[in-house]
Amino acid sequence: MPAHKFRGPGEPAPRSRRPTFGATATDLRENELAWDFSTDPEFQEKLDWALRFVEREIYPLETLELDHEEFRRVIAPLQEQVRGQGLWATHLPPDLGGQGYGQVKLGLLHECLGRSELAPPVFGVHAPDTGNSELIAIAGTAAQKRRWMDPLLSNEMWSAYSMTEEGTGSDPTQFTTTAVLDGDEWVLNGTKYCVGNAERSDFHIVMCVTEPAAERHRRTSMLIVPTDRDGIEMRRLGLMHDPSGVGPVHNHSEVTYRDVRVPAENLLGGRGEAFSLAQARLGPGRIHHCMRWVGVCRRAFDMLCERAVSKSVHGSALSEKQTIQNWVAESAAAVESMRLLTLFAAWKIDVAGAKDARTEIAMIKYHGAPVMHDVLDRAIQTHGALGFSADLPLEQMYRWARASRLYDGPDEVHKVAVARRILRDYEPHDVPSEHVPTRREAALHRRAEATRQAPTG
Repeated sequence: MPAHKFRGPGEPAPRSRRPTFGATATDLRENELAWDFSTDPEFQEKLDWALRFVEREIYPLETLELDHEEFRRVIAPLQEQVRGQGLWATHLPPDLGGQGYGQVKLGLLHECLGRSELAPPVFGVHAPDTGNSELIAIAGTAAQKRRWMDPLLSNEMWSAYSMTEEGTGSDPTQFTTTAVLDGDEWVLNGTKYCVGNAERSDFHIVMCVTEPAAERHRRTSMLIVPTDRDGIEMRRLGLMHDPSGVGPVHNHSEVTYRDVRVPAENLLGGRGEAFSLAQARLGPGRIHHCMRWVGVCRRAFDMLCERAVSKSVHGSALSEKQTIQNWVAESAAAVESMRLLTLFAAWKIDVAGAKDARTEIAMIKYHGAPVMHDVLDRAIQTHGALGFSADLPLEQMYRWARASRLYDGPDEVHKVAVARRILRDYEPHDVPSEHVPTRREAALHRRAEATRQAPTG
């Protein structure tokens, strides 16, 4: 599948109340048509290098049985090559050690990295460290940035984002983990579930209730909690794509905090600001997720097409079977629509901000996850037993992809949010506005009025 080029305009845009799912460039920038689907040649060279690097240097690592520590040692020289290309930690501005890329450029890079689960750490853009470093960059004090963010960016530390709680669904306003200020320390109590890399991290950013009497979106705050504190208990979880919980990049844990004490200055941002900070963290992060899913789709699609032209059944190649042709055509269109919708969301963040792109950010999440599932499923089916076996990476990609419908909020919640925002812009009508008899009557009335007003003689 060809890798189409895309570049969004870079000037800020006025805000619009129009339904954003159908917005055009002129909705966002008055009196100017600014569609551009090309990439700057200089940046395209970097993308080409990144893709070749992933295929040449990172794909082979997938075949090795590496634990987390071995993986970190193996990728250290690769990380230096990435730094030499100016592609390390590209999610942050230059003054913080990044490249100052906007979301469109980041999205295009993540499309390359998404082809392998092992690639993001090599480029310093792996979850949850990217989001945590962005959080500290946004809300951290100068001391917090020196103590926690700088080591994250230099690959000296790893971190975890401790937010989800079992039993509260997707609603963070129901969280029960609490922190109470006792003198110059916070005392933290509660249990978090499915915390990525909790065991491997030097610190957790914990979302907890500090203002129980406040309005429900102002009840929670964020604390930086070093993992060497007394009272932290962790239980490793096995997941569908990693039942043993020993994957080289990520593992997950249930974390219980029992009277864990941290200094008062470990509060990240203001009291009661966790919900808004979480939205700032998760919005752009979904661009990265979804563009990595595009990368997954492209790799699986290539495997599907290669198999289709390589194997024959019942006297002709698979590529000549109508079912396979339908799968190829449907997959190609689905991936391209997913990619363009995601890049439009990225462009809108760049020109209007994440707040004004909430609808598009939610749409790419629930649109992209089933696209990735379907493309992977077709690729596995085309390969038959080989696709189901561990002799190809498809089965692992398939198991890993199932989580996409859950993390960052389940698809169903995002659909509800999008529908509500869209429907706010419509008014009820007793008679449909497109009711033909009513429109005909109005048209006849207008014609009669025009005839009466027409000059005579």
